[in-house]
Amino acid sequence: MIDIDHHLTTIEGCLENITYFNEETHYTIAKIRARGIENPVTVVGFMAAVSPGESLKISGNWETHPRYGEQLKIKTFEVTLPATVEGIKKYLGSGIIKGIGPSAASKLVDCFGPLTLEIIEKTPERLLEVVGIGKAKAASITDAWQSHHLVRSLMNFLQDMGVKASYCGKILKLYGEDSIKILSDNPYCIVKDIPGAGFYIADAIARKLGFAQDRPERIRACILHLLEQGANDGHVFLYGSKIIEKCRDTFEIGYDYVIDETNYLFESGEIFIEKISRHFETDAVYLKDFYLAEKGIAERLLTYLSVPLAPFPLHSDEITQKVQKKLAIQLSQEQLDVIKGVFSHRIAIITGGPGTGKTTLVRSVAAIFDSFGKKIELAAPTGRAARRLTEITGRKAQTIHRLLGYNAIDGFFDKDQDNPIEADAVIIDEASMVDTLLMYNLIRAIPVSSVLILVGDIFQLPSVGPGNILSDLIGSKKIPVFYLSKIFRQADESPIIINAHRVRQGEFPVFKEPDEPGGISEFYFIEQNKPDRIAPLILELCKKIIPRYCGCNPVEDIQVLAPMHKGVAGTIYLNQVLQKALNPNPLLIEAAGSRFKEGDKVMHLKNNYQKEVFNGDIGFIVSIDEKKKELLVNYYDRIVEYGFEELDELSPAYAISVHKSQGSEYPVVIIPLVTEHYMLLQRNLLYTAITRGSRIVILIGSKKALDIALKNDKPRERLSGLKNRLNGR
Repeated sequence: MIDIDHHLTTIEGCLENITYFNEETHYTIAKIRARGIENPVTVVGFMAAVSPGESLKISGNWETHPRYGEQLKIKTFEVTLPATVEGIKKYLGSGIIKGIGPSAASKLVDCFGPLTLEIIEKTPERLLEVVGIGKAKAASITDAWQSHHLVRSLMNFLQDMGVKASYCGKILKLYGEDSIKILSDNPYCIVKDIPGAGFYIADAIARKLGFAQDRPERIRACILHLLEQGANDGHVFLYGSKIIEKCRDTFEIGYDYVIDETNYLFESGEIFIEKISRHFETDAVYLKDFYLAEKGIAERLLTYLSVPLAPFPLHSDEITQKVQKKLAIQLSQEQLDVIKGVFSHRIAIITGGPGTGKTTLVRSVAAIFDSFGKKIELAAPTGRAARRLTEITGRKAQTIHRLLGYNAIDGFFDKDQDNPIEADAVIIDEASMVDTLLMYNLIRAIPVSSVLILVGDIFQLPSVGPGNILSDLIGSKKIPVFYLSKIFRQADESPIIINAHRVRQGEFPVFKEPDEPGGISEFYFIEQNKPDRIAPLILELCKKIIPRYCGCNPVEDIQVLAPMHKGVAGTIYLNQVLQKALNPNPLLIEAAGSRFKEGDKVMHLKNNYQKEVFNGDIGFIVSIDEKKKELLVNYYDRIVEYGFEELDELSPAYAISVHKSQGSEYPVVIIPLVTEHYMLLQRNLLYTAITRGSRIVILIGSKKALDIALKNDKPRERLSGLKNRLNGR
């Protein structure tokens, strides 16, 4: 959409019909028969509890939609109730208020005249004065009126408080008919219930209501908000000094207030403070769940290490025979040494870069367990990683959540120390993606009589959630670690794997020039120092050059991986450009800030166990039914249905973030690198992106940006106490 007028326009008129309405967010597309305008006006935005026939006053900005033309984007709205007797009779008689039809409307207006609506609103007990309306009918009318106006009242309240109307649905779902009273009494109650944005919403309301900045509820909410923000940045805890600094500089809260309310939260059990010295500044401050998880992981692992393992009677010749018989694989000496080591410990870590044979080892270890009649479970942190593990091992693998019997309704895991996983061995692939909370739930569900093997590449990006589990376990030197360093001959010939290892070591990649002018090679760099030229180059590669060079499907086989979402080389803009160029289908709907067409490549954004679709799964939209308000997506030859109100779980996936690509592999990967992305230009991010490609990897951008990424080998430090706990510190 393109703004064509930055000044607010106000129109008044009758709501003719509602084209689309999202019950969760109240996002609405509607037609207004406005005064002084011949044709109905399309309005889009957040409106609640409005019905056809009602009179509205809407202010907003004009925008031009590529398919539907000019429309008004709603900034504010209000329902203008009729004031005349005839207008009130027509309004109530339209059926807008459940329980009031034309007959009841006439009786009400005959009795109360122009005061009818005011009496229903403020003194509903007077409804009993109307002939034919008893207690039950009066109560029904009152309830219907309140229900109809509740959402509207809340939305008006939030608008007055300067809060986005899009939060109205969430707040109403949380607090129901008491929403306005609850928010007026203590707006900071929503900090726990609306992660991320909750504190800013609460603070906006509190300022409008005249709450003091040093009010205890505000300070406590601020501390919890900062800890949640820290968790979003990967930290398991924050130092007291950071909390003091942020409270002072960003939220104007003094030192003594921070100390008092931190102690209050500690005493009430909402947070945990680990004393490191006599001064709060050096203390580690945890949200309670993260403290219990980190402490629980350390205790459980130390218990594992204390339980002796009956050694498997395996010699190199026996291992070789078993693996050759089961898999027809010839193991290297390094792999044989690792397998013997793994079978000597109850818990072990296998790590190595691409092409070093991690998957071969997983298959071999599983085959040996089979030969002894042992039950083995394979799992990975994400659905796509589990699916890939199944494909390359030929064995059933599942997500860790599914292995633990996650119940999406109550948010708990069925498997725990009282109901453990029934397996002699559990192998977790892509272990670098496992965060603190998931590791805690996993480790306590594996019996100490079992064997746990973690497989991963510590040079890849860490988990999206807080913690740096694999790196901390290796760094503790408490867990046996087996390193794979030898690159196998076939992999050694791959420029992608060669350059991935060069990048890991901070060396400049070796780029091969195309064999023919205008062509590409397996690992190629296109220098372009102007960020606004990146998108056209990617477009040309996807539409013409790559399909001509290797016969790839531009939508299915090519994946653009960008370090950031914003900017002209970010995922948001690239998705818009690629969707327009690669998908000519006209049918388009808008939801949750994105536009969707039939044929679109889309990504599911969070685990949904009812639909059996998981965070990072990529599928293709096969149909959009505007009448049924549903959209169908094909995931790996399985059709999944989405109601329009569920489309916030989907995002266009022509371009995705490097973080979202973890655990996946694509035939062709294109990586834009511009200096504007300097905040996220890190060696491990570039390494992760490169290792996602199986046939072709193309970097586009400036050599300066590439140089920044290679030299930045200090990823943002993640605060975690796991390594120290394992070492008794």
